[in-house]
Amino acid sequence: MRHITTIEFDGVGKRAVDNARGRVRVAMAVFALVFAAISLRLVDLGLLSGEVTDKRVLAAAMDVAPRADIVDRNGVLLATDLTAISVYAQIPKVLNAHDSALKLAGVLPGVSADLLERKFSSDSKFIWVKRKVTPAEYDAVNRLGLPGIGFQREVERVYPHGNLAAHMIGYTNVDGRGLAGVERYFDDRMRKEGPRGEPLRLALDVRVQHALRNEIAASVEEFSALGGGGLVLDIHTGEIIAMVSLPDFNPNEPGNIANNPELINRMSHAVFEWGSTFKAFTMAMVLEAGKAGFRDSYDATNPIRISRFTINDDHPKHRWLSVPEVFMYSSNIGTVKMALDVGTEGQKTFLRKLGFMDRPHVELKETGAPLLPAQWKEINTMTISFGHGLSITGLQLAAAYAAVAGDGVLHPVTVLKMPPGYKPAGERVVSQETAVKMQGLLRLVVEKGTGRQAEAPHYLVGGKTGTAEKAGGGGYRKKSLVSSFAAIFPSINPRYVTVVMLDEPKGTKKTYGYATAGWTAAPATKRLVERIAPMLGVPPSDEPTHPVTHEIMQYIQPEVRS
Repeated sequence: MRHITTIEFDGVGKRAVDNARGRVRVAMAVFALVFAAISLRLVDLGLLSGEVTDKRVLAAAMDVAPRADIVDRNGVLLATDLTAISVYAQIPKVLNAHDSALKLAGVLPGVSADLLERKFSSDSKFIWVKRKVTPAEYDAVNRLGLPGIGFQREVERVYPHGNLAAHMIGYTNVDGRGLAGVERYFDDRMRKEGPRGEPLRLALDVRVQHALRNEIAASVEEFSALGGGGLVLDIHTGEIIAMVSLPDFNPNEPGNIANNPELINRMSHAVFEWGSTFKAFTMAMVLEAGKAGFRDSYDATNPIRISRFTINDDHPKHRWLSVPEVFMYSSNIGTVKMALDVGTEGQKTFLRKLGFMDRPHVELKETGAPLLPAQWKEINTMTISFGHGLSITGLQLAAAYAAVAGDGVLHPVTVLKMPPGYKPAGERVVSQETAVKMQGLLRLVVEKGTGRQAEAPHYLVGGKTGTAEKAGGGGYRKKSLVSSFAAIFPSINPRYVTVVMLDEPKGTKKTYGYATAGWTAAPATKRLVERIAPMLGVPPSDEPTHPVTHEIMQYIQPEVRS
Protein backbone atom coordinates (compact mmCIF):
# COMPACT_ATOMS: atom_id res chain seq x y z
CA MET A 1 0.00 0.00 0.00
CA ARG A 2 1.20 3.46 -1.01
CA HIS A 3 1.22 6.24 1.58
CA ILE A 4 0.65 9.90 0.67
CA THR A 5 2.89 12.13 2.61
CA THR A 6 1.48 15.57 3.55
CA ILE A 7 4.06 18.29 3.89
CA GLU A 8 3.17 21.08 6.31
CA PHE A 9 5.03 24.35 6.65
CA ASP A 10 5.49 26.14 9.89
CA GLY A 11 6.69 29.59 10.68
CA VAL A 12 8.29 31.59 7.85
CA GLY A 13 7.63 28.89 5.24
CA LYS A 14 3.93 28.84 5.95
CA ARG A 15 3.61 32.61 5.67
CA ALA A 16 5.43 32.58 2.32
CA VAL A 17 3.03 30.00 0.85
CA ASP A 18 -0.04 31.88 2.11
CA ASN A 19 1.26 35.12 0.57
CA ALA A 20 1.86 33.41 -2.76
CA ARG A 21 -1.62 31.93 -2.77
CA GLY A 22 -3.12 35.39 -2.00
CA ARG A 23 -1.24 36.98 -4.88
CA VAL A 24 -2.51 34.30 -7.24
CA ARG A 25 -6.10 34.83 -6.11
CA VAL A 26 -5.80 38.63 -6.58
CA ALA A 27 -4.22 38.18 -10.00
CA MET A 28 -6.97 35.80 -11.02
CA ALA A 29 -9.68 38.22 -9.81
CA VAL A 30 -8.11 41.17 -11.66
CA PHE A 31 -7.79 39.04 -14.79
CA ALA A 32 -11.46 38.03 -14.51
CA LEU A 33 -12.59 41.65 -14.17
CA VAL A 34 -10.50 42.78 -17.11
CA PHE A 35 -11.74 39.88 -19.21
CA ALA A 36 -15.36 40.70 -18.31
CA ALA A 37 -14.88 44.39 -19.17
CA ILE A 38 -13.31 43.51 -22.50
CA SER A 39 -16.09 41.05 -23.26
CA LEU A 40 -18.79 43.62 -22.50
CA ARG A 41 -17.08 46.21 -24.68
CA LEU A 42 -16.76 43.71 -27.50
CA VAL A 43 -20.47 42.94 -27.25
CA ASP A 44 -21.27 46.65 -27.31
CA LEU A 45 -18.98 47.27 -30.27
CA GLY A 46 -19.99 44.23 -32.21
CA LEU A 47 -23.70 44.09 -31.60
CA LEU A 48 -24.86 47.60 -30.85
CA SER A 49 -22.75 50.47 -31.98
CA GLY A 50 -19.69 49.36 -33.86
CA GLU A 51 -17.11 52.11 -33.75
CA VAL A 52 -18.02 55.30 -35.55
CA THR A 53 -14.72 56.91 -36.45
CA ASP A 54 -16.23 60.00 -38.09
CA LYS A 55 -16.94 62.16 -35.04
CA ARG A 56 -19.10 64.61 -36.97
CA VAL A 57 -21.39 61.81 -38.13
CA LEU A 58 -21.56 60.38 -34.65
CA ALA A 59 -22.51 63.79 -33.30
CA ALA A 60 -25.21 64.11 -35.93
CA ALA A 61 -26.61 60.69 -35.11
CA MET A 62 -26.66 61.42 -31.39
CA ASP A 63 -28.43 64.75 -32.10
CA VAL A 64 -31.70 62.84 -32.44
CA ALA A 65 -32.96 64.12 -29.10
CA PRO A 66 -35.73 62.19 -27.36
CA ARG A 67 -39.10 63.96 -27.53
CA ALA A 68 -41.93 64.29 -25.06
CA ASP A 69 -44.94 62.03 -25.52
CA ILE A 70 -48.19 63.26 -27.05
CA VAL A 71 -51.47 62.14 -25.46
CA ASP A 72 -55.15 62.83 -26.07
CA ARG A 73 -57.40 64.63 -23.59
CA ASN A 74 -57.96 61.36 -21.68
CA GLY A 75 -54.29 60.37 -21.55
CA VAL A 76 -54.35 57.93 -24.49
CA LEU A 77 -50.87 57.73 -26.02
CA LEU A 78 -50.64 59.28 -29.49
CA ALA A 79 -46.88 59.57 -30.04
CA THR A 80 -43.82 58.30 -28.16
CA ASP A 81 -40.13 57.42 -28.57
CA LEU A 82 -38.67 53.93 -28.89
CA THR A 83 -35.05 52.85 -29.22
CA ALA A 84 -34.08 51.80 -32.74
CA ILE A 85 -30.93 50.46 -34.39
CA SER A 86 -29.49 51.84 -37.64
CA VAL A 87 -26.92 50.19 -39.89
CA TYR A 88 -23.92 52.19 -41.13
CA ALA A 89 -20.75 51.53 -43.05
CA GLN A 90 -17.21 52.81 -42.51
CA ILE A 91 -16.26 52.66 -46.17
CA PRO A 92 -12.44 52.40 -45.78
CA LYS A 93 -12.98 49.21 -43.78
CA VAL A 94 -15.35 47.57 -46.30
CA LEU A 95 -13.19 44.89 -47.97
CA ASN A 96 -15.32 43.88 -50.93
CA ALA A 97 -17.80 46.53 -52.11
CA HIS A 98 -19.64 44.27 -54.57
CA ASP A 99 -19.96 41.28 -52.28
CA SER A 100 -20.90 43.39 -49.23
CA ALA A 101 -23.55 45.32 -51.16
CA LEU A 102 -25.16 42.12 -52.46
CA LYS A 103 -25.28 40.52 -49.03
CA LEU A 104 -26.69 43.61 -47.31
CA ALA A 105 -29.34 44.16 -49.98
CA GLY A 106 -30.33 40.53 -49.58
CA VAL A 107 -31.31 40.97 -45.94
CA LEU A 108 -32.43 44.64 -45.90
CA PRO A 109 -35.67 45.24 -47.83
CA GLY A 110 -35.66 48.51 -49.74
CA VAL A 111 -31.86 48.67 -50.03
CA SER A 112 -30.52 48.65 -53.60
CA ALA A 113 -27.37 46.57 -54.12
CA ASP A 114 -26.26 48.68 -57.11
CA LEU A 115 -26.72 51.97 -55.27
CA LEU A 116 -25.00 50.62 -52.17
CA GLU A 117 -22.05 49.36 -54.20
CA ARG A 118 -21.62 52.80 -55.77
CA LYS A 119 -21.61 54.36 -52.32
CA PHE A 120 -19.04 51.84 -51.12
CA SER A 121 -16.84 52.84 -54.05
CA SER A 122 -17.13 56.57 -53.35
CA ASP A 123 -14.73 58.83 -51.49
CA SER A 124 -17.02 59.02 -48.47
CA LYS A 125 -15.81 57.67 -45.17
CA PHE A 126 -19.22 57.03 -43.63
CA ILE A 127 -22.70 56.25 -44.95
CA TRP A 128 -25.97 55.06 -43.51
CA VAL A 129 -26.89 51.71 -45.02
CA LYS A 130 -30.41 51.74 -43.55
CA ARG A 131 -31.87 53.77 -40.72
CA LYS A 132 -33.98 52.20 -38.00
CA VAL A 133 -34.07 48.55 -38.97
CA THR A 134 -36.32 45.90 -37.49
CA PRO A 135 -34.95 43.41 -34.93
CA ALA A 136 -35.00 40.68 -37.59
CA GLU A 137 -33.06 42.88 -40.03
CA TYR A 138 -30.53 43.77 -37.33
CA ASP A 139 -29.99 40.10 -36.53
CA ALA A 140 -29.58 39.21 -40.21
CA VAL A 141 -26.97 41.94 -40.80
CA ASN A 142 -25.11 41.01 -37.62
CA ARG A 143 -24.89 37.37 -38.76
CA LEU A 144 -23.23 38.46 -41.99
CA GLY A 145 -20.18 39.61 -40.01
CA LEU A 146 -19.09 42.04 -42.73
CA PRO A 147 -16.02 44.20 -42.06
CA GLY A 148 -16.80 47.92 -41.85
CA ILE A 149 -20.49 47.41 -41.10
CA GLY A 150 -21.71 48.59 -37.72
CA PHE A 151 -24.78 49.55 -35.73
CA GLN A 152 -25.85 52.78 -34.04
CA ARG A 153 -28.52 53.06 -31.39
CA GLU A 154 -31.05 55.83 -32.25
CA VAL A 155 -34.44 57.15 -31.21
CA GLU A 156 -37.50 56.27 -33.30
CA ARG A 157 -40.76 58.22 -33.14
CA VAL A 158 -43.77 55.91 -33.07
CA TYR A 159 -47.47 56.71 -33.59
CA PRO A 160 -49.56 53.86 -32.14
CA HIS A 161 -52.78 54.91 -33.89
CA GLY A 162 -51.29 55.27 -37.36
CA ASN A 163 -53.45 57.38 -39.67
CA LEU A 164 -56.15 58.16 -37.10
CA ALA A 165 -55.18 61.77 -36.30
CA ALA A 166 -52.28 62.20 -38.70
CA HIS A 167 -52.93 65.78 -39.80
CA MET A 168 -53.28 67.10 -36.26
CA ILE A 169 -50.39 65.16 -34.71
CA GLY A 170 -48.08 65.39 -37.72
CA TYR A 171 -44.81 63.50 -37.88
CA THR A 172 -41.02 63.83 -37.56
CA ASN A 173 -38.23 63.08 -39.99
CA VAL A 174 -35.63 60.37 -39.48
CA ASP A 175 -33.54 62.78 -37.42
CA GLY A 176 -36.36 63.52 -35.01
CA ARG A 177 -37.33 66.97 -36.28
CA GLY A 178 -41.04 67.84 -36.40
CA LEU A 179 -42.23 68.29 -39.99
CA ALA A 180 -46.00 68.71 -39.65
CA GLY A 181 -48.86 69.11 -37.20
CA VAL A 182 -48.22 69.72 -33.52
CA GLU A 183 -44.91 67.84 -33.89
CA ARG A 184 -43.74 70.75 -36.03
CA TYR A 185 -45.45 73.60 -34.16
CA PHE A 186 -44.14 72.49 -30.76
CA ASP A 187 -40.83 71.06 -32.05
CA ASP A 188 -38.55 73.02 -29.70
CA ARG A 189 -40.75 72.37 -26.70
CA MET A 190 -41.00 68.64 -27.46
CA ARG A 191 -37.23 68.30 -27.76
CA LYS A 192 -36.58 70.37 -24.64
CA GLU A 193 -39.01 68.38 -22.51
CA GLY A 194 -37.58 65.02 -23.58
CA PRO A 195 -39.08 61.67 -22.57
CA ARG A 196 -39.16 62.52 -18.87
CA GLY A 197 -41.00 65.80 -19.37
CA GLU A 198 -44.68 66.49 -19.25
CA PRO A 199 -46.50 65.01 -22.26
CA LEU A 200 -48.18 67.34 -24.72
CA ARG A 201 -51.86 66.90 -23.95
CA LEU A 202 -54.15 67.55 -26.89
CA ALA A 203 -57.83 68.51 -26.82
CA LEU A 204 -58.44 65.63 -29.20
CA ASP A 205 -60.57 62.72 -28.01
CA VAL A 206 -59.48 59.48 -29.70
CA ARG A 207 -62.99 58.03 -29.45
CA VAL A 208 -64.59 61.00 -31.20
CA GLN A 209 -61.74 61.14 -33.71
CA HIS A 210 -62.34 57.51 -34.63
CA ALA A 211 -66.08 58.09 -35.13
CA LEU A 212 -65.49 61.21 -37.23
CA ARG A 213 -62.87 59.57 -39.43
CA ASN A 214 -65.06 56.52 -39.91
CA GLU A 215 -68.06 58.59 -41.04
CA ILE A 216 -66.02 60.82 -43.35
CA ALA A 217 -64.29 57.80 -44.90
CA ALA A 218 -67.60 56.00 -45.42
CA SER A 219 -69.09 59.06 -47.14
CA VAL A 220 -66.03 59.60 -49.32
CA GLU A 221 -66.32 55.99 -50.48
CA GLU A 222 -70.10 56.04 -50.93
CA PHE A 223 -70.05 59.18 -53.07
CA SER A 224 -66.72 58.56 -54.83
CA ALA A 225 -65.40 61.91 -53.60
CA LEU A 226 -61.86 63.19 -54.10
CA GLY A 227 -61.58 63.59 -50.35
CA GLY A 228 -63.34 64.92 -47.32
CA GLY A 229 -62.92 66.52 -43.96
CA GLY A 230 -64.59 67.06 -40.64
CA LEU A 231 -64.34 68.86 -37.33
CA VAL A 232 -65.80 68.68 -33.85
CA LEU A 233 -65.30 71.89 -31.88
CA ASP A 234 -66.17 72.71 -28.27
CA ILE A 235 -68.24 75.91 -28.44
CA HIS A 236 -67.28 77.18 -24.99
CA THR A 237 -63.53 76.50 -24.95
CA GLY A 238 -62.56 76.51 -28.62
CA GLU A 239 -60.97 73.06 -28.20
CA ILE A 240 -60.69 70.92 -31.32
CA ILE A 241 -62.11 67.62 -30.11
CA ALA A 242 -61.61 65.92 -33.48
CA MET A 243 -60.27 66.90 -36.89
CA VAL A 244 -60.12 64.69 -39.97
CA SER A 245 -58.84 65.24 -43.49
CA LEU A 246 -58.94 62.53 -46.14
CA PRO A 247 -56.92 61.23 -47.81
CA ASP A 248 -54.55 61.06 -44.88
CA PHE A 249 -51.24 59.30 -44.21
CA ASN A 250 -49.36 57.03 -41.84
CA PRO A 251 -46.95 59.17 -39.77
CA ASN A 252 -44.89 56.04 -39.11
CA GLU A 253 -43.85 56.15 -42.78
CA PRO A 254 -42.65 59.74 -43.30
CA GLY A 255 -40.91 58.92 -46.57
CA ASN A 256 -44.29 58.53 -48.29
CA ILE A 257 -45.70 61.89 -47.23
CA ALA A 258 -43.63 64.81 -48.49
CA ASN A 259 -44.70 66.80 -51.56
CA ASN A 260 -48.02 65.02 -52.01
CA PRO A 261 -50.70 67.68 -52.63
CA GLU A 262 -53.48 65.15 -52.01
CA LEU A 263 -52.45 65.01 -48.37
CA ILE A 264 -53.17 68.69 -47.66
CA ASN A 265 -55.14 69.34 -44.48
CA ARG A 266 -58.59 70.09 -45.88
CA MET A 267 -59.75 71.61 -42.60
CA SER A 268 -56.99 74.02 -41.63
CA HIS A 269 -54.89 74.50 -44.77
CA ALA A 270 -57.12 74.21 -47.84
CA VAL A 271 -59.59 77.03 -48.44
CA PHE A 272 -63.00 76.60 -50.05
CA GLU A 273 -66.09 78.55 -50.94
CA TRP A 274 -68.63 77.05 -48.56
CA GLY A 275 -71.86 77.88 -50.33
CA SER A 276 -75.06 78.29 -48.33
CA THR A 277 -73.46 77.57 -44.96
CA PHE A 278 -72.42 81.26 -45.27
CA LYS A 279 -76.07 82.30 -45.14
CA ALA A 280 -75.93 81.83 -41.37
CA PHE A 281 -73.47 84.72 -41.19
CA THR A 282 -75.57 86.94 -43.44
CA MET A 283 -78.62 86.19 -41.31
CA ALA A 284 -76.74 86.86 -38.04
CA MET A 285 -75.37 90.10 -39.53
CA VAL A 286 -78.84 91.35 -40.53
CA LEU A 287 -80.43 90.44 -37.20
CA GLU A 288 -77.59 92.02 -35.22
CA ALA A 289 -77.72 95.20 -37.31
CA GLY A 290 -81.47 95.45 -36.74
CA LYS A 291 -82.11 95.66 -40.48
CA ALA A 292 -84.73 92.90 -40.37
CA GLY A 293 -86.59 90.67 -37.95
CA PHE A 294 -88.60 87.47 -38.14
CA ARG A 295 -91.78 89.29 -39.14
CA ASP A 296 -90.13 91.01 -42.12
CA SER A 297 -90.23 89.66 -45.70
CA TYR A 298 -88.24 89.86 -48.93
CA ASP A 299 -89.45 89.58 -52.49
CA ALA A 300 -88.12 86.36 -53.99
CA THR A 301 -90.58 86.29 -56.86
CA ASN A 302 -88.05 86.80 -59.65
CA PRO A 303 -84.32 86.20 -60.17
CA ILE A 304 -81.89 89.07 -59.62
CA ARG A 305 -80.09 90.30 -62.74
CA ILE A 306 -76.99 92.43 -62.37
CA SER A 307 -74.69 93.11 -65.31
CA ARG A 308 -74.17 89.76 -67.04
CA PHE A 309 -75.03 87.74 -63.91
CA THR A 310 -78.32 86.19 -62.85
CA ILE A 311 -78.95 85.03 -59.30
CA ASN A 312 -81.59 82.31 -58.93
CA ASP A 313 -82.95 80.14 -56.15
CA ASP A 314 -82.31 76.39 -56.34
CA HIS A 315 -85.82 75.72 -55.02
CA PRO A 316 -87.72 78.85 -56.04
CA LYS A 317 -91.04 79.73 -54.37
CA HIS A 318 -91.75 82.70 -56.67
CA ARG A 319 -93.22 84.76 -53.84
CA TRP A 320 -92.36 86.96 -50.93
CA LEU A 321 -90.55 85.05 -48.20
CA SER A 322 -90.44 85.86 -44.51
CA VAL A 323 -86.96 86.14 -43.00
CA PRO A 324 -87.20 82.63 -41.46
CA GLU A 325 -88.39 81.27 -44.81
CA VAL A 326 -85.44 82.84 -46.60
CA PHE A 327 -83.16 80.82 -44.34
CA MET A 328 -85.23 77.65 -44.28
CA TYR A 329 -85.58 77.48 -48.06
CA SER A 330 -81.97 78.67 -48.52
CA SER A 331 -83.08 81.46 -50.84
CA ASN A 332 -80.19 83.14 -52.65
CA ILE A 333 -82.46 85.98 -53.74
CA GLY A 334 -83.70 86.78 -50.26
CA THR A 335 -80.19 86.45 -48.77
CA VAL A 336 -78.74 88.87 -51.33
CA LYS A 337 -81.39 91.46 -50.51
CA MET A 338 -80.66 91.11 -46.79
CA ALA A 339 -76.95 91.67 -47.40
CA LEU A 340 -77.65 94.74 -49.52
CA ASP A 341 -79.68 96.18 -46.63
CA VAL A 342 -76.51 96.07 -44.50
CA GLY A 343 -74.21 97.18 -47.32
CA THR A 344 -70.71 96.35 -48.46
CA GLU A 345 -68.82 98.07 -45.67
CA GLY A 346 -71.08 96.57 -43.03
CA GLN A 347 -70.55 93.11 -44.52
CA LYS A 348 -66.77 93.50 -44.62
CA THR A 349 -66.71 94.70 -41.01
CA PHE A 350 -68.83 91.79 -39.81
CA LEU A 351 -66.83 89.14 -41.67
CA ARG A 352 -63.60 90.66 -40.40
CA LYS A 353 -64.88 90.26 -36.82
CA LEU A 354 -65.53 86.60 -37.62
CA GLY A 355 -61.85 86.19 -38.55
CA PHE A 356 -62.38 85.68 -42.28
CA MET A 357 -59.77 88.20 -43.39
CA ASP A 358 -56.76 86.41 -41.88
CA ARG A 359 -55.30 82.94 -41.55
CA PRO A 360 -56.83 80.88 -38.73
CA HIS A 361 -54.98 81.30 -35.45
CA VAL A 362 -54.25 77.81 -34.17
CA GLU A 363 -51.23 75.78 -33.05
CA LEU A 364 -50.60 74.39 -36.52
CA LYS A 365 -48.26 75.67 -39.21
CA GLU A 366 -50.52 74.23 -41.91
CA THR A 367 -53.05 77.05 -42.17
CA GLY A 368 -54.47 78.62 -45.30
CA ALA A 369 -54.88 82.31 -46.08
CA PRO A 370 -58.39 83.34 -47.16
CA LEU A 371 -59.03 84.27 -50.78
CA LEU A 372 -60.74 87.66 -50.85
CA PRO A 373 -62.06 89.75 -53.72
CA ALA A 374 -59.43 92.01 -55.26
CA GLN A 375 -62.06 94.76 -55.27
CA TRP A 376 -65.05 94.30 -52.99
CA LYS A 377 -67.86 95.62 -55.15
CA GLU A 378 -71.62 95.32 -54.85
CA ILE A 379 -71.63 92.13 -56.90
CA ASN A 380 -69.13 90.64 -54.42
CA THR A 381 -71.36 91.61 -51.52
CA MET A 382 -74.20 89.80 -53.23
CA THR A 383 -72.38 86.55 -54.03
CA ILE A 384 -70.49 86.39 -50.73
CA SER A 385 -73.83 86.63 -48.90
CA PHE A 386 -74.65 83.11 -50.11
CA GLY A 387 -71.12 81.68 -49.98
CA HIS A 388 -69.42 82.38 -53.31
CA GLY A 389 -66.51 84.72 -53.91
CA LEU A 390 -64.74 84.33 -50.54
CA SER A 391 -62.77 81.22 -49.55
CA ILE A 392 -61.87 80.26 -45.97
CA THR A 393 -60.84 77.12 -44.08
CA GLY A 394 -63.20 74.66 -42.44
CA LEU A 395 -61.63 75.58 -39.12
CA GLN A 396 -62.71 79.21 -39.56
CA LEU A 397 -66.19 78.09 -40.59
CA ALA A 398 -66.56 76.03 -37.41
CA ALA A 399 -65.25 78.79 -35.15
CA ALA A 400 -67.64 81.32 -36.70
CA TYR A 401 -70.62 78.98 -36.21
CA ALA A 402 -69.59 78.58 -32.57
CA ALA A 403 -69.75 82.37 -32.27
CA VAL A 404 -72.99 83.28 -34.07
CA ALA A 405 -74.95 80.29 -32.70
CA GLY A 406 -73.17 79.78 -29.37
CA ASP A 407 -72.70 82.60 -26.91
CA GLY A 408 -72.09 85.31 -29.51
CA VAL A 409 -68.33 85.42 -28.83
CA LEU A 410 -65.61 84.35 -31.26
CA HIS A 411 -63.24 82.28 -29.12
CA PRO A 412 -59.72 81.32 -30.25
CA VAL A 413 -59.51 77.71 -31.37
CA THR A 414 -56.86 75.44 -29.92
CA VAL A 415 -55.49 71.92 -30.35
CA LEU A 416 -54.51 71.80 -26.67
CA LYS A 417 -56.61 70.55 -23.79
CA MET A 418 -57.66 73.38 -21.53
CA PRO A 419 -57.87 73.09 -17.72
CA PRO A 420 -61.27 72.49 -16.08
CA GLY A 421 -63.31 75.65 -15.79
CA TYR A 422 -61.28 77.40 -18.47
CA LYS A 423 -63.04 80.43 -19.93
CA PRO A 424 -61.23 81.71 -23.00
CA ALA A 425 -61.16 85.33 -23.98
CA GLY A 426 -62.74 86.38 -27.23
CA GLU A 427 -64.43 89.11 -29.22
CA ARG A 428 -68.17 89.50 -29.15
CA VAL A 429 -69.57 89.46 -32.67
CA VAL A 430 -73.31 89.21 -31.94
CA SER A 431 -75.46 89.61 -28.86
CA GLN A 432 -76.66 86.63 -26.88
CA GLU A 433 -80.17 87.43 -28.13
CA THR A 434 -79.05 87.15 -31.76
CA ALA A 435 -77.17 83.92 -31.02
CA VAL A 436 -80.32 82.35 -29.52
CA LYS A 437 -82.31 83.39 -32.59
CA MET A 438 -79.69 81.72 -34.78
CA GLN A 439 -80.02 78.53 -32.73
CA GLY A 440 -83.73 78.48 -33.51
CA LEU A 441 -83.18 79.19 -37.20
CA LEU A 442 -80.59 76.43 -37.54
CA ARG A 443 -82.95 74.03 -35.82
CA LEU A 444 -85.68 75.09 -38.26
CA VAL A 445 -83.48 74.07 -41.22
CA VAL A 446 -83.16 70.54 -39.82
CA GLU A 447 -86.83 70.25 -38.89
CA LYS A 448 -88.40 71.75 -41.99
CA GLY A 449 -85.71 72.78 -44.48
CA THR A 450 -82.80 71.47 -46.53
CA GLY A 451 -81.13 69.75 -43.59
CA ARG A 452 -83.81 67.23 -42.67
CA GLN A 453 -81.51 64.26 -43.18
CA ALA A 454 -79.28 65.57 -40.36
CA GLU A 455 -82.02 64.97 -37.80
CA ALA A 456 -80.66 62.86 -34.94
CA PRO A 457 -83.64 62.08 -32.68
CA HIS A 458 -83.41 63.56 -29.17
CA TYR A 459 -80.22 65.54 -29.82
CA LEU A 460 -81.84 68.65 -31.36
CA VAL A 461 -79.35 69.10 -34.16
CA GLY A 462 -79.42 72.48 -35.88
CA GLY A 463 -77.44 73.27 -38.99
CA LYS A 464 -77.15 74.55 -42.52
CA THR A 465 -76.42 72.85 -45.80
CA GLY A 466 -73.88 74.27 -48.24
CA THR A 467 -73.26 73.21 -51.82
CA ALA A 468 -70.72 75.28 -53.73
CA GLU A 469 -69.41 74.88 -57.25
CA LYS A 470 -65.63 74.91 -57.55
CA ALA A 471 -64.03 77.73 -59.49
CA GLY A 472 -61.78 76.90 -62.44
CA GLY A 473 -61.24 77.49 -66.11
CA GLY A 474 -62.56 81.05 -66.02
CA GLY A 475 -65.80 80.15 -64.26
CA TYR A 476 -67.54 77.69 -61.99
CA ARG A 477 -67.65 73.95 -62.69
CA LYS A 478 -71.21 72.81 -62.11
CA LYS A 479 -70.33 69.17 -61.50
CA SER A 480 -67.37 69.86 -59.20
CA LEU A 481 -69.03 70.48 -55.87
CA VAL A 482 -67.97 71.09 -52.30
CA SER A 483 -70.86 69.74 -50.24
CA SER A 484 -70.88 70.56 -46.54
CA PHE A 485 -73.03 70.68 -43.46
CA ALA A 486 -72.23 72.90 -40.47
CA ALA A 487 -74.15 71.98 -37.33
CA ILE A 488 -74.61 72.71 -33.65
CA PHE A 489 -75.88 70.26 -31.03
CA PRO A 490 -77.90 70.37 -28.98
CA SER A 491 -79.53 73.51 -30.38
CA ILE A 492 -80.71 74.49 -26.89
CA ASN A 493 -77.63 75.67 -24.98
CA PRO A 494 -75.38 74.20 -27.69
CA ARG A 495 -72.11 72.59 -26.68
CA TYR A 496 -70.48 71.47 -29.93
CA VAL A 497 -70.10 72.48 -33.56
CA THR A 498 -69.53 69.89 -36.26
CA VAL A 499 -68.51 70.41 -39.86
CA VAL A 500 -68.72 67.63 -42.46
CA MET A 501 -67.34 68.30 -45.94
CA LEU A 502 -67.04 66.20 -49.11
CA ASP A 503 -64.77 67.30 -51.94
CA GLU A 504 -66.40 66.61 -55.32
CA PRO A 505 -68.89 63.90 -54.32
CA LYS A 506 -70.83 62.06 -57.03
CA GLY A 507 -74.53 61.33 -56.86
CA THR A 508 -75.75 57.75 -56.49
CA LYS A 509 -78.89 55.81 -57.25
CA LYS A 510 -79.86 56.16 -53.60
CA THR A 511 -79.64 59.98 -53.83
CA TYR A 512 -81.37 60.07 -57.24
CA GLY A 513 -78.14 61.38 -58.74
CA TYR A 514 -77.86 64.36 -56.39
CA ALA A 515 -74.51 65.17 -54.79
CA THR A 516 -75.70 68.22 -52.86
CA ALA A 517 -75.13 68.62 -49.13
CA GLY A 518 -78.65 67.64 -48.08
CA TRP A 519 -78.08 64.21 -49.63
CA THR A 520 -74.42 63.68 -48.72
CA ALA A 521 -73.07 65.71 -45.78
CA ALA A 522 -76.32 65.96 -43.79
CA PRO A 523 -76.84 62.18 -43.35
CA ALA A 524 -73.20 61.81 -42.29
CA THR A 525 -73.79 64.49 -39.64
CA LYS A 526 -76.78 62.59 -38.29
CA ARG A 527 -74.76 59.40 -37.89
CA LEU A 528 -71.85 61.29 -36.37
CA VAL A 529 -73.93 63.05 -33.71
CA GLU A 530 -75.68 59.82 -32.74
CA ARG A 531 -72.28 58.21 -32.18
CA ILE A 532 -70.40 60.97 -30.38
CA ALA A 533 -73.08 62.61 -28.24
CA PRO A 534 -72.99 59.82 -25.61
CA MET A 535 -69.17 59.90 -25.63
CA LEU A 536 -69.21 63.64 -24.94
CA GLY A 537 -71.76 63.40 -22.15
CA VAL A 538 -74.58 65.07 -24.08
CA PRO A 539 -77.80 63.51 -22.78
CA PRO A 540 -80.83 62.90 -25.00
CA SER A 541 -83.52 65.54 -24.68
CA ASP A 542 -87.29 65.20 -24.52
CA GLU A 543 -87.71 68.74 -25.86
CA PRO A 544 -89.54 68.62 -29.20
CA THR A 545 -87.77 71.67 -30.62
CA HIS A 546 -86.01 74.93 -29.79
CA PRO A 547 -88.32 77.56 -28.23
CA VAL A 548 -87.33 80.07 -30.93
CA THR A 549 -88.17 77.53 -33.64
CA HIS A 550 -91.65 77.21 -32.14
CA GLU A 551 -91.98 80.99 -32.19
CA ILE A 552 -90.80 81.17 -35.81
CA MET A 553 -93.56 78.91 -37.10
CA GLN A 554 -96.07 81.77 -37.11
CA TYR A 555 -94.01 83.36 -39.89
CA ILE A 556 -93.98 80.23 -42.05
CA GLN A 557 -96.72 79.70 -44.63
CA PRO A 558 -98.99 76.68 -44.01
CA GLU A 559 -97.52 74.55 -46.82
CA VAL A 560 -94.70 73.33 -44.57
CA ARG A 561 -96.20 73.57 -41.10
CA SER A 562 -97.30 69.95 -41.20
